[in-house]
Amino acid sequence: MTLADACAFAEAQGWPKFRGEQIWRWVHAQGVRTFDEMTNLSRDVRDQLAARACIGSLKVAEVQTSKDGTRKLRLETRDGQSIESVLIPFEGEKTTLCISSQVGCAVDCQFCATAKMGLKRNLDAGEIVDQVYLARTLLAEVAPERRLSNLVYMGMGEPLHNYDNLVRSLRILCDDKGAKLAQRRITVSTSGLVPKLERLGKEDVRPNLAVSLNAPNDEIRDMIMPINRKWNIGKLLAALKAYPLEQRRRITFEYVLLAGVNDSLRDAGQLAKLLRGVKCKVNIIPWNPHPEAPYERPAPAVIDAFQNECKRLGLPTYLRTPRGDDIDAACGQLANRAGESRTPLVPLRVRREPPPPPPVD
Repeated sequence: MTLADACAFAEAQGWPKFRGEQIWRWVHAQGVRTFDEMTNLSRDVRDQLAARACIGSLKVAEVQTSKDGTRKLRLETRDGQSIESVLIPFEGEKTTLCISSQVGCAVDCQFCATAKMGLKRNLDAGEIVDQVYLARTLLAEVAPERRLSNLVYMGMGEPLHNYDNLVRSLRILCDDKGAKLAQRRITVSTSGLVPKLERLGKEDVRPNLAVSLNAPNDEIRDMIMPINRKWNIGKLLAALKAYPLEQRRRITFEYVLLAGVNDSLRDAGQLAKLLRGVKCKVNIIPWNPHPEAPYERPAPAVIDAFQNECKRLGLPTYLRTPRGDDIDAACGQLANRAGESRTPLVPLRVRREPPPPPPVD
């Protein structure tokens, strides 16, 4: 429920409107998990709430900890589904939480483990929000010196495929009377659903935007991201150029580097030309291995050469160091493997040209 929903619920029970806000603030500002903890409500009101409503819908089934401190939470829903979210520590006390928006995914990006699950269902707004609250509780227990500073909708699923619940969850999390998360600290990642991008730009909540691009042209993107056949790069960029950006904000393009597929100097040149004039930055993500896809991570020299060429051509790029890849928690690896041992990969090389030599100082 949003705050307005909670107030309407209270009135429907014959209670004063302020009672709804009291209840809502207990959940979203104070973080209680039971109605008995709402000490300024009468016993009768708490009993009625317990009979008609619930707080939280997810259960922590497993927590895995990476050697780099990243923690992956496998969470169970009421209907027995599993989703994953990831706590990623950074320098100092800052911590980013990566959350899921769906059970599985329908977009079918060829390099992503989640895509191989298919789409089972959307998460409701409560299940999206509850990931944040459970992670915040865990963080307070295992690393009280840290704080949840950033939130990214980059876990399982395509957030814009679950548009209504995405926006509702944003409204709940950003409400000043609740969790009070800053919109500028929240990023929503999408594979490029053009009509929903246009709609998101008109909302009263507007997070940062990250776009999973991963190719410098339609030929490559058609191959690794089938969604491009419906909304190609030209349509996607037109929607992004029209997207209202606040001052100092930029669109983030995510570019997963696949050996021999999209990692050549020619690809870097095409990418820089493609994004010229777009207010953006590019996060280069060397592919994180998993058993469901037959790609390879490029060699370090190839990664460096690609990034250097982008920078030489004036494209702001940042290299994303893999986090939590030893527990299948890194970008593109979420697939509910529940602590299973890894299956060895059989690599497939589809290199179109020899790798560039290492850069010369």
